[in-house]
Amino acid sequence: MKVLLDTHALLWWLSDSDRLGETAREIIADPVHDILVSIVSLWEIAIKIRIGKLDADMNDILAAIPEEGFSLLQIQPEHLQILMTLPLHHRDPFDHLLMAQAQAEHATFLSEDGQMNHYSIKRIRCS
Repeated sequence: MKVLLDTHALLWWLSDSDRLGETAREIIADPVHDILVSIVSLWEIAIKIRIGKLDADMNDILAAIPEEGFSLLQIQPEHLQILMTLPLHHRDPFDHLLMAQAQAEHATFLSEDGQMNHYSIKRIRCS
């Protein structure tokens, strides 16, 4: 299964947070799954570090992605085309682009965000 991690799911995995449930941990840890980390999440993390909303080391996060065996997902034109078709149930631009990427890549979105229930994407909750 191809799985795209939401930004908080990535951070919870890297920090070994108990907010990430057993099912989510098993999915991420199982090498049979292709775990994707979007450049969108890295951009969101960088912004939050810069404005003081997140205490983390960007270099550590960047180094962890290949160490964990995750694949980095770049933004493609198809992602932007799908983004333009998504309804505006909420206003988070990072979430919108992540959902568009999940749809385009035929990936399951691993996210705890309840706003995702308003969209027609395959999702697994983190908890």
